[in-house]
Amino acid sequence: MAQLPPGIRFITSFSRDQWYRAFIFSLTFFLYASFHLSRKPISIVKGELHKHCASSHEVEPDSYKEYAAQIQPVKKPSNVSQCGWEPFDKNNYKQLLGALDYSFLCAYAVGMYLSGIIGERLPIRYYLTVGMLASGLFTAMFGLGYFYNIHNLWFYIMAQIANGLVQTTGWPSVVTCIGNWFGKGRRGLIMGIWNSHTSVGNILGSLIAAYWVSTCWGLSFVMPGVIIAVMGIVCFLFLIEHPKDISCSCTPSSSSKTFLNGASRFRVQMTTLNAKETSKPQDPEMQHLLDSENCSVSLNSSTVVTGGGRHGTSAISFLGALRIPGVIEFSLCLLFAKLVSYTFLFWLPLYITNVEHLDAKRAGDLSTLFDVGGIFGGVLAGLISDRLEKRASTCGMMLLLAAPTLYLFSAVSKMGLEATVVMLLISGALVNGPYALITTAVSADLGTHKSLKGNARALSTVTAIIDGTGSVGAALGPLLAGLISPSGWNNVFYMLMVADGCALLFLLRLIQKELRCNADHTLFKEH
Repeated sequence: MAQLPPGIRFITSFSRDQWYRAFIFSLTFFLYASFHLSRKPISIVKGELHKHCASSHEVEPDSYKEYAAQIQPVKKPSNVSQCGWEPFDKNNYKQLLGALDYSFLCAYAVGMYLSGIIGERLPIRYYLTVGMLASGLFTAMFGLGYFYNIHNLWFYIMAQIANGLVQTTGWPSVVTCIGNWFGKGRRGLIMGIWNSHTSVGNILGSLIAAYWVSTCWGLSFVMPGVIIAVMGIVCFLFLIEHPKDISCSCTPSSSSKTFLNGASRFRVQMTTLNAKETSKPQDPEMQHLLDSENCSVSLNSSTVVTGGGRHGTSAISFLGALRIPGVIEFSLCLLFAKLVSYTFLFWLPLYITNVEHLDAKRAGDLSTLFDVGGIFGGVLAGLISDRLEKRASTCGMMLLLAAPTLYLFSAVSKMGLEATVVMLLISGALVNGPYALITTAVSADLGTHKSLKGNARALSTVTAIIDGTGSVGAALGPLLAGLISPSGWNNVFYMLMVADGCALLFLLRLIQKELRCNADHTLFKEH
């Protein structure tokens, strides 16, 4: 018999369940990347909505002329001001641009609290599909203001509010779905890699928006809107909410003897569910994440999601989710961590334009380095937290390093382009690392806490509470940046450093608890 080709041997070396996991991992990755892709254009287009009037008389760099020559020019409306697009061409443009950010993020924060509760009661595939199609519509709507020559501020604010509300369908849905398919086995690392969709979406959104920003900024919104709408159709056609929907043995089964771990392919020992039942196997990938309050790592009947746990239990209440230990602390920490992250998301290109004196396209391209650093930061945070088994301590360590790094960034970025590149990478890793860990692995930990007694439907609500609280900070950050920046960019960085310090303060109790648990465990081993 002929030997199988290497490619076929590779394919058959993985089980059907592992291929399904890889598919869901990739699909949810690109689904949520498209959400961030559609949010990024506003930060890129800010430099085009308001221009420095003096720059219109300056000679354009040769490289920019060559770039512009490669694109078919689009005729701009005749009443466009030399200082930008009305009404953003006035001296109060920073406040007006801040109002756009604030309207989107306030709507997102309010909608997020409702989204998790609604999402628990509807099929994820339908809920996410409708949200993505609506997001595509309202993202493109902002860009249509260019083609229809609309200069009414309220048109753009209403487009942002509507988009903010419908975009809340994304995060609780994808986290719940990925939580259904992956359990405790290396959750921090897996979700750290998976959460890079945020940075990948920001990078793609920046590049797509920057391609058209100087010639036809309306397409900077229309094209991302089309992309997220197409991904919504893909979601409807292919998303599988739960392993049970396809009779996948990723879920605990009484008939099988052992399970293969999708990450490391080792056999796991059986865990006793109760005294009356026979031993049943438990895949580490399907274990729940947050161990009990006394640092125990045992699994019992109160922590296992059974088939009835998914369909037979009622959805958790808002107050019930708040009573889960750690939800309030991590939510408040995320409020300040997300304040810093979203200030960079919405204002970094404009800051680079002002400090480095680059055009909107080049500033947008350069700002993607912050997201590249964020990819490494999210993966590193997940890897460290898995190795140490300390989520709060990992976040606290990165927040402690982030504050002085932001100060260095504000000072070094004025010394030249090379220094800015280095600091963008480092700042991106330290700012986005805690944000990524809390919104993914920590949210899944808390959403499967032992106090829930196997209620798998709580994950969506817990995720929405944590991310919704963080979104309040996301709304405040860009607004404060718009109000503070006229007095100098240094003051914006001071505000971000204070926010990082506040985020760290809210984690101190959890960090102390983790260290105490570790000390007790070490003492127990010595005896």
